[in-house]
Amino acid sequence: MNRSISRALFPAAIAILAALPAAGQAGLTLPEASPRATVSQRVGLTDIEISYHRPAVNKRKVFGELVPWKEVWRAGANENTTIQFSSPVTVEGKALEAGTYGVHMLPTEADWTVAFSKQHLAWGSFSYDEKEDAARVTVHPRPAAFEERLSYRFDDPTETSVTAVLHWEKLEVPIAIQIDTKAVALASIRDQLRGLPRFGWQGWNQAAAYSLRAETGNVEEALGWADRSIGLNENFNNLRTKAGLIELKGDAKAAAALRARALQVAREPEYNLYGYQLLAEKKYDEAIAVFRKNVKDYPASWNAYDSLAEGYATKGDKKLAAEFYGKALSMAPEAQKKRIQDAITRLKA
Repeated sequence: MNRSISRALFPAAIAILAALPAAGQAGLTLPEASPRATVSQRVGLTDIEISYHRPAVNKRKVFGELVPWKEVWRAGANENTTIQFSSPVTVEGKALEAGTYGVHMLPTEADWTVAFSKQHLAWGSFSYDEKEDAARVTVHPRPAAFEERLSYRFDDPTETSVTAVLHWEKLEVPIAIQIDTKAVALASIRDQLRGLPRFGWQGWNQAAAYSLRAETGNVEEALGWADRSIGLNENFNNLRTKAGLIELKGDAKAAAALRARALQVAREPEYNLYGYQLLAEKKYDEAIAVFRKNVKDYPASWNAYDSLAEGYATKGDKKLAAEFYGKALSMAPEAQKKRIQDAITRLKA
């Protein structure tokens, strides 16, 4: 190559080589020694998610050496372990707003401190600052079966609580979380009723029925929801919901009148469901009376005869149960015949 050309190209080559490291800074995605993981749990309407990385024991002594006592630890590996709450919660008695928090732990040979930092984008705990904590709680580790890779899980979920557990080597760290599910649900209901559900009777009735069932204490508000539902479409369901709310207020007479009205407007499936509710309450004769009325009102319904037969079978009257199962069998669609025939066979056993 001509030396003058070579000398001319040399600066350009240097420029290209100088640019290569900058272009390569993004790097490759490769398997990690401590792989990323997530675990989640819903409590009521509150979603909780923990994101973390899973280091291995790898024949090392973890607590007291790899994870020193009395030094802030990232509670995992690599960047922050984080916990996200979709609603306000209480953690070990300390209130936390909805949001995402960096999780850091201060392990000791006795109790541990768990810090929930408002800074959740840090790498590990190297820049951890106690001033950024939203809350700090004290927890009590306990011995556990050996776990090679660090893990988190959720134990004992209920409608209002769950326990988040860190497990690694031979130690578990439980963290109790509580949620005011009734308050969260009511806030959600009020928001939802600003949207499409407000235009149908079902949403208003669901809101009122939840308040009745969960005993949320907002009886007047719930009665307003029931009335909105009835105003859109009076039916068996919303009349009985309102009756239950009125009974909570102590007006048994008005509640009974509403329940009577509900039975007057009930359709076959609703009346049938009412019969099954009575069966579940072991009010067998009342349930059978309801099923008999359905048979009278809907004589062409195989399902009405099937339910009446089940009422008699539950009461223990095999003869009448077999009679009405036979009637249902003669009318039922093909997909139901085997189930009904099996019921008849069991009665004869």
